Formats: sequence, structure tokens, C-alpha cells
Amino acid sequence: MRRVLSLFSGCGGMDLGFEGGFPILKKSYNPQVAKLWKVTKINKDWIKLPKTDFQVVFANDILRAAENSWVPYFAKNGGNRFTKKSIVELVKEARNGNFSFPKADIITGGFPCQDFSVAGKRNGFNSHKGHHGEILNAEDNPTEENRGKLYMWMRSVIELVEPKLFIAENVKGLVSLSNAKEIIENDFSNVGGDGYLVVEAQVLNACNFGIPQTRERVIFFGFNKKHLRREARDNLSSLMINFKYDPYPVPTHARVGGEVLLPWVTSGDAFVGLNEPNKEQIDLSQTVYSKAKWYGSHCQGNKEVNLNAPGPTIRAEHHGNIEFRRLSADKGGTNKRGREANFVERRLTLRECARLQTFPDNFEFIRKGTKAVSVEHPLSASDGYRVLGNAVPPLLAFHIAMRIKENWDLYFKAN
Repeated sequence: MRRVLSLFSGCGGMDLGFEGGFPILKKSYNPQVAKLWKVTKINKDWIKLPKTDFQVVFANDILRAAENSWVPYFAKNGGNRFTKKSIVELVKEARNGNFSFPKADIITGGFPCQDFSVAGKRNGFNSHKGHHGEILNAEDNPTEENRGKLYMWMRSVIELVEPKLFIAENVKGLVSLSNAKEIIENDFSNVGGDGYLVVEAQVLNACNFGIPQTRERVIFFGFNKKHLRREARDNLSSLMINFKYDPYPVPTHARVGGEVLLPWVTSGDAFVGLNEPNKEQIDLSQTVYSKAKWYGSHCQGNKEVNLNAPGPTIRAEHHGNIEFRRLSADKGGTNKRGREANFVERRLTLRECARLQTFPDNFEFIRKGTKAVSVEHPLSASDGYRVLGNAVPPLLAFHIAMRIKENWDLYFKAN
């Protein structure tokens, strides 16, 4: 097993994708492109992805909600590997000899994105919040520790652990924020020793990979130069990377020409088999939905989901930012079947959001303080929406993991 060290882990979307072994919609799978995936059939709508040869040995986040969602799911497969502590504190402890990061072949990290998002204030490197998530004040304003520069602390972990590969993720908005992308690429490339070969970051749209959601994320790959084969180093450093060596996964779904590409998976596809919310549901995540009122169609998150297209980007702040599953006709709703069945006007449930993100149905996003893995891990609806909106779609992470698995021996020298 190749070891993965996960930073800014959230509820574990990247981690789940890298380990694999979870169900996805059959429509999300393109066998002509993903020929090496040994999937198994569950029923006419669902298949199960294989386990990969990657294992997450360490995960970290500052949010209690992240820990409470991550631990009960992942602890089933090897104990509690989650540490709820700021990356700044962990790096300082490691430098002082009071803590050691585990050895790892890969480091992944979705460093905080709020300061780069087009939906936020776009403070970038000049974030008004610190590594602990609180607003900075006059006594606590170290520029290298603000939220917009936490990627530098991920860089420090890379320097301490020296993995063969790191993968960083952020919102698309980073690309259009001045020269932020180039600054980050340069900072990552200068990590200790021989340094890292950082491939030019690309934006991936989740719906092009069988995910029923229009979610765009920028992905950075960094290869440890001392471990790279010469041919790989030459190819990865060229302006036009040979397809054989390209670390970015191949799209499987798109509305463009090409025989191997399938149509986008829709939100209607994603909601297959889900009943309307009611108190008798076993899945608590399907019983709860945001009660935020309708603010008008001109406001973000106040439109009805189009069941014939990929769903909207799931956002972490759910008070009025989570789209409606169903709206009345006078508010622009088009779901005639739902109105005829007298279904209520409502926003998306937690489970519907999780389906759009490709999390499996046994991944809990609301929990009423029940005992799990010897400690209590309660999750409120607000917690669930928050961690879901911050997550990497597991299926997108699986695409990345399988591409890296396929090319591992092509990239790296034998140990």
C-alpha cells in the first residue's frame, strides 16, 4: 500500500477517493475510458468502485465538524487517523521535536479556499482570518499564518516528510486572482533538497468526470525530483506534456465530440431512489433540509435544480445558498410532477447534496450524538452542509488517484 498524508482533510472527500471502494452511479462510469477500473455491479443503477492501493495514514483539520464526519466513516478501516489541530501548530511542534508526521508517499491538501473564491471577499494572501479560523486582531497578525497563506505550511509539511508526490487543490477563482497561481507554483517548486517539479496547474470540471455537479477546481501536482525517472522528468517539465506522462485524469463525460465521451450525469440521475423527507427515514441526512426562505431568483442559491442537467456547485454556507429541490410555479419552478404530487416547496436535503458530491449513502452528514468509535461525534445540519460544501467530490479524487496509480512506475524510480 502506498501511504497518503492528508492535510485540510475536511470530511474526507479526497481521502475517500484515494482509497476507493465506494458505490457510484452506473451512469458515472465510462468503461471505454476507465478500462482499468474493476467495478462490480450492485443493481441496475449502481456499481461499486474497486479499492485502490493507496491508504490514508494521517488526516488533519481544525474543524470539529470535519472530525465528527471523518472519524466514524474512516475508523472502520484502520483506527482513528484524524488529528484535530492547526497545521501551523503541528509544523511548529514537528520543528521543535515534539511531533512527527508519519512517512508518506503522497501528500494531499485542499488548503483553505475562501480567500480565493469568486463567491467570497477575494482577500487572497491578505486574508483577515488566521490559521485557527478566527478573525485576526492586532495581537495575532503574523502574515505567514493567515488563512490565505496556509499553503506555505502545507509546503513545510512537504519539506519535513519529502513525499514522492504532492497534490494540492483549490477553487477555480485562484486562477483569476492576479498572479496567485504562479506564486503558489513557484513556492511549491522550491521545497528543500532537489526541489519539486510542479506541473502547471489545471482546472478540472467535475461534471466532465461523471459527477452530477458543475464544480470547478484547480489541481496542482508536484513531483519530487530526486525520485523521478529521467524520462518522466523530461516529459513533465516540457511545455507540451506527452499524454502518456500527463498526471491529469482523462475526461469521461462531456457534451463535446468524441465517441468515448458520455453525456453529463444529471441531478435527476443522482436523486434516483430517494424518497421525500419524512421522520420515518432511516437515513437522517434525507430528513433534513435548509429552511432558509426564498429571497428572489436574482439571488444566488434561490433557483430550482434542473433535473435534466448537472446540479449546481454545492456551497458550504447554506443559509439561502443551497438551491431548491422544488419551487412553486410563481417563483419559476418547473417541476410539474412534484407539484401534482403535492410535494412541499423545499431546498435540497443533505443527502441530495451528498449525492451531487458523489458521497455514498452510508456516509453520515447528520448525527444526533450517538456513540461511534468509542467517542461521541454529533453532527448538526449546519455542520453537514458546511463540510459537504467544502469537500472534493470523492469520484473526482478517485479519477486522480487511478491516473497516478496507472503511471506510478512510469514516474518514479524503483525503491
